Amino acid sequence: MSRENFEKDDFRKYVLVTGASRGIGRSTALLFAENGYHVFLNCCRSAGKIEEVKKEIDSAGRGSCEIIMGDVGNPRDVNNIFEKIGRTCGRLHVLVNNAGISHIGLLSDMSDSQWDAVLRTNLSSVFYCCRAAIPGMVAKKQGRIINVSSMWGVSGASCEAAYSASKAGVCGLTRALAKELAPSNIQVNAIACGVIDTDMNSQLNKEERDALAYEIPMGRFGSPDEIATVIWDMANAPEYMTGQIIGVDGGYL
Repeated sequence: MSRENFEKDDFRKYVLVTGASRGIGRSTALLFAENGYHVFLNCCRSAGKIEEVKKEIDSAGRGSCEIIMGDVGNPRDVNNIFEKIGRTCGRLHVLVNNAGISHIGLLSDMSDSQWDAVLRTNLSSVFYCCRAAIPGMVAKKQGRIINVSSMWGVSGASCEAAYSASKAGVCGLTRALAKELAPSNIQVNAIACGVIDTDMNSQLNKEERDALAYEIPMGRFGSPDEIATVIWDMANAPEYMTGQIIGVDGGYL
């Protein structure tokens, strides 16, 4: 679809979901497509998995999508991603910053490159994508930015110092940017996820999973679909809701 057609087709909405090849990103992309959005599917390396997501959306026939590969922790890649988005539609209605990685281990054992990778993927990516999306949203005085954070960004987690620091940064950036963009009628919120049953937790063995689930008042991990539903609700929340960090953690905190 050309940009000119987009201007005539104001009822159609566009969302970029980063880290859309699996887990929360996949569920979020499928839900937005199910509700008629055109979804820009982004991931960095999992080309085969993101093709599967595209096939699911195409076969359902309710929304539409296109794949835009790129590392959102790299500003040059983000510029290329948004150039492609601009050629399709001019601006986004919703930006979901979901891409993220974890690192488990003692801080004293962490290398410079490991620290940089976590901060770049989890926090810098949010800055780069927000910076690229904001001008188009401001021009229309409309837009939603939803950042996927973690309960560890609120409370911190032992042996996950870099991950906790990066997610705390996402929470701080969310609150600050919400104030900055409120006069332009752009809402910025974040979701502080608890323990979600995604590939990020796949390294846990059964004993570790059972022990962790025991600590959660609900007695189980959350599902990616549950988080996607909250993201959808945040994208459709009243305009007065902005600058909020919504915890979805089964009562853990």
